[in-house]
Amino acid sequence: MKQSKTLYEQAVKVLPAGVNSPVRAFRSVGGTPIFMEKGEGTYLTDVDGNRYLDFCGSWGPLVLGHRHPEVQAAIMEVVQRGWTFGTPVKEEVALAQLVVDKLDAVDMMRFVNSGTEAVMSAIRLARGYTGRDRVLKFRGCYHGHVDYLLVDAGSGLATFGTASSAGVPAAFAELTAGAPLDDLAGLSKLLDQIGHEIAAVVIEGVPANNGLLIQDHAYVKGVRELCDKHGALLIFDEVLAGFRMPEVMAYRHYDVVPDLVCLGKVVGGGMPVGAYGGRAEIMHHIAPLGKVYQAGTLSGNPVAMAAGYATLSAYFATDVPAQIERLGSYLDKRLAPVTAALADMDYIRLGSLFWFYFKRAQAPRTAEAIAAESGEIYGKLHRFMLDRGIYLAPSSYEVGFLNTAMTETDLDLLVDGLKAAAEEGIVQ
Repeated sequence: MKQSKTLYEQAVKVLPAGVNSPVRAFRSVGGTPIFMEKGEGTYLTDVDGNRYLDFCGSWGPLVLGHRHPEVQAAIMEVVQRGWTFGTPVKEEVALAQLVVDKLDAVDMMRFVNSGTEAVMSAIRLARGYTGRDRVLKFRGCYHGHVDYLLVDAGSGLATFGTASSAGVPAAFAELTAGAPLDDLAGLSKLLDQIGHEIAAVVIEGVPANNGLLIQDHAYVKGVRELCDKHGALLIFDEVLAGFRMPEVMAYRHYDVVPDLVCLGKVVGGGMPVGAYGGRAEIMHHIAPLGKVYQAGTLSGNPVAMAAGYATLSAYFATDVPAQIERLGSYLDKRLAPVTAALADMDYIRLGSLFWFYFKRAQAPRTAEAIAAESGEIYGKLHRFMLDRGIYLAPSSYEVGFLNTAMTETDLDLLVDGLKAAAEEGIVQ
């Protein structure tokens, strides 16, 4: 790790904590961040030449693995013609048409540059469409670092949110109401009080930034019904879950139709892309058709659009959900006897998302149900697996990702690593 250590020593002098996104600093798992140099298929190679089986997948975009040949070819073809024009380009039309054709909840869409920007813009649109100012989010759901969504709702129901980050004015946070997940009666009671003020209820399609908190179908359907009752739009934040579900999208998994859908990660094929879309009636309120302003210098960038189009074209042409389900089922079967022998650790999977949880008999559905000891146990597991050449996300709250470049042999390495961790007493 000599070169990684040297680079990190340089980085901390010019970047806060030496990183450009907090979780990369390895603070919750210990050790020095590893600087990667290249990716191929489902493997990463660091600057010291060490190779790792990658279950982080750039935090979700790489559903086809690193450097998929069709995606790389699409990127290179565009780059040879230029990489930014600040004008409409054919690539953005092609990608938008593909998404609209495949997602029944999306009549029209607008591209932006990140998931945070997508959710921020969708909420602005909801406010402009409804004429209301407040939004409601759920504890345990992450929607990017926009000010009024960095809100901790506290335990139980909270009428007014409290900022969970310094630098967020209290007045901003107060525009966001908070509610716990998996409590439909409580949500109904809260909306009976303030529903007339709520422009939108925003929920992660599958909450997966604070553990993999898979919700009950009846609960999600109930959220949809409550939105209809109170005239609030339902926004599904599918930045992470989108194109990672057996049914492609989380809203299909729950069999509900949201008013707006936010996309990111997979839709950009690993490039900086976000998007939001929904019914044409709502989308027509965006400037220049309507009075809701939103713009972006690099939105619809041709390189990013080409990467997204190539990714989704391959995704649908090769039936990626079916491929992932075969891999996932294999992993389920291999892990079942391993986790059955453990008292304090288990595993849950939905589509290409999986998560290890600790000291709980059942997979948590709320952030509050995640065991306090999880971070310490996972930190030890992370370091142990890293030494075996397996790269897991450097946080106990983050999920792992499967991709189509993986083989059963790759998954065997993960299972063998967990077996070894159990033998060493790292997990019990």
